[in-house]
Amino acid sequence: MKFETTALHGGRKVDSDTLSCATPVYRTASYLFKDTEHAANLFALKEPGNIYTRLGNPTQAVLEERLAMLEGGAASLALASGTSAIFYSIINICEAGDEVVAANNLYGGTYSQFDSILPQLGIKVRLVDPSNPENFKSAINDKTRALYCETIGNPGLTMTDIEAVAMIGQEYNLPLIVDATFTPPCLLRPIDYGANIVVHSLTKWIGGHGTVIGGITTDAGNFDWTDPKFTLFNEPDSSYHGLRYAHDLGDMNSIAFALRMRLVPLRNLGACISPDNCWSILQGMETLALRMERHSENGLAVAEFLQSHDGVEWVHYPGLKNSSKYETASRYLTNGFGGMVAFGVKGGITSGKQFIESLNLFSHLANVGDAKSLAIHPASTTHSQLSEKQLEMSGISASMIRLSIGIEHIDDILTDLTQALDKS
Repeated sequence: MKFETTALHGGRKVDSDTLSCATPVYRTASYLFKDTEHAANLFALKEPGNIYTRLGNPTQAVLEERLAMLEGGAASLALASGTSAIFYSIINICEAGDEVVAANNLYGGTYSQFDSILPQLGIKVRLVDPSNPENFKSAINDKTRALYCETIGNPGLTMTDIEAVAMIGQEYNLPLIVDATFTPPCLLRPIDYGANIVVHSLTKWIGGHGTVIGGITTDAGNFDWTDPKFTLFNEPDSSYHGLRYAHDLGDMNSIAFALRMRLVPLRNLGACISPDNCWSILQGMETLALRMERHSENGLAVAEFLQSHDGVEWVHYPGLKNSSKYETASRYLTNGFGGMVAFGVKGGITSGKQFIESLNLFSHLANVGDAKSLAIHPASTTHSQLSEKQLEMSGISASMIRLSIGIEHIDDILTDLTQALDKS
């Protein structure tokens, strides 16, 4: 099936009792066992099935299967948020003493997780400038267990050469984890370029309406975890009857990453997504391809408008042909450049505040990927926990305004931007 068809039908199973066309919301905490043998087999992984909604739910299963199909992956695991998906992806590979090499142009919450929280667990993250893929290679040592980047950095909107970084990972047998939130799979599938694990905040474009929180991790099924340096996959797990995830899963060894994440971090730490949120996100997935066409069309129009406005100092958008990142972006983003635009208002932070407070159509809030247009000042909000030096390293200036361009009529969007710029 083509992408648009899969987004509607992927993973859908008709209820044999009700024949419901729509996927039901299964609001249940637990599931009945047929008998004691059935219960024992489920817990021993001898047969598939539902045990407890913290581990999985039939509504969630449709979401996971559909997203895996859209990504070209082997298995997905939906979680409570994009942030929990990132955290679980790291601790599913790393333990105390291990290291990760990551791009430094990250979402503020991810930056704090990597810079402050993971070190408390004994996991060191080396942050590098992703504009040159060789920077990843230079930071690798015998403690490195993974590489990490975003497809398009938040909020600077710089594009990472995913294939080049993936090749470095293959050279050192290290998995590449890619946060592709800013580029849903109808725009870019990182697995096609060598990524091993893909993370999304489902809250954003995939859900698409700013109504629910969710995250998801997709296992490409293309990484060999039998390398002894990945001890969590090769040494017996005492909490799971001595199971070795890279060796003892039979036909499912290829998705050892996804299965271990469900059985260890999710089962024992509990960042589970609710069935209702899964259902809402499924509704958004059905129109994802259509919405991204409009998001991308409007995003480019806004970037070109801002670039020609006298009140604007600079504009970042991967689809601008005079951008230094256009060559890389155009190689990966053949179906549109997305709906994110960043720019600087002349007059610095004072004018920036005036601009934000003068907007009428745009909502001033901390989110992106809504069908409605959004605006925020990153340095004082989403990335305010960063030091001045960290902000500079991440390419975030005091004058930066981040816009998430919605699917409203472009004339109304430009009218609102024009009047706000005039007032600032």
